[in-house]
Amino acid sequence: MKIDRRAFSRTLALAAAGAALPAYAQQKLNIRIGHTGITWPWGNPPGGGPMRLADPPAIDQIAKDVSSLGFYGLELFGWQIDGMEAHGGVGPLLEKYKLPLISSYGGPNLTDPAQRKPSLERTVATAKLVKKYGGKVIVFGPNGVPRDKFNFAEYKTGIIEALNEGAKAVSDLGLTPVLHQHTGTCIETREETYAVMEAVDTRYLKFGPDIGQLQKGGSDPVQVVKDFLPIIHHMHLKDYVGGQPFLGYCPLGQGKVNVPAILAMMNGRQMDGMVMVELDSSPDMPIPALECAKIARGYLVKQGVTLRA
Repeated sequence: MKIDRRAFSRTLALAAAGAALPAYAQQKLNIRIGHTGITWPWGNPPGGGPMRLADPPAIDQIAKDVSSLGFYGLELFGWQIDGMEAHGGVGPLLEKYKLPLISSYGGPNLTDPAQRKPSLERTVATAKLVKKYGGKVIVFGPNGVPRDKFNFAEYKTGIIEALNEGAKAVSDLGLTPVLHQHTGTCIETREETYAVMEAVDTRYLKFGPDIGQLQKGGSDPVQVVKDFLPIIHHMHLKDYVGGQPFLGYCPLGQGKVNVPAILAMMNGRQMDGMVMVELDSSPDMPIPALECAKIARGYLVKQGVTLRA
């Protein structure tokens, strides 16, 4: 996916046109849509690893941009929420921009027995902060593994046990844990996703699929959502086209994902979490984060989604 200056300008013009549309479209959809913070480059920990530091002005900017475009809620990384405690917590900026915190992304280690207990303790500690600030969902993002050497069958039992233990601990706090399958991790493929979701205790652990990650991992996102719709309580909504920019992802409506079909299935669903627009930041970002979010807004409005004024 190569975006030159002319294509970039044309994309921004289309986004502006979409953003200027009235709050109604041919078919109004009853879906409240939020946005995650990963689209902003400083919203992603260097190297993809855990980080306990936070940049308050950067997180403030994320919240400001998300709120300014009318999204209904925000998802941050667990390390961002944890790190902000040393700076007065995320509460003041959420209040400043009238933007609810919906969820955090993190979760326990699923494959390393030595990391299981401490990672679960960190997850629970973050969950308590999420609850303190009014959030409802803890997204369990599986830990990375060397996919060329990884044998899912060898780890399946441990993965299920760790997920069940973590989900029960989070549920006991009154929050909803959801599994978010992810490329490059111990739960990537369609087979792995189905094997896990059909084996875990879904009284506690719900599903929070990443639509773009499903497409990138070789799955049919529409079919996966259809199969697990009753237990979907959160979602990352993004598109995938391949190539280097944005790690192969792209602004909504510009890739291979059948986003309208996903929206149609989510229309009117009552969830503990929210459908969250997401576009991964990367070293190669031909479109700035705020403009990406504007494009997503314009596309969603055209699909019949109503956002805040």
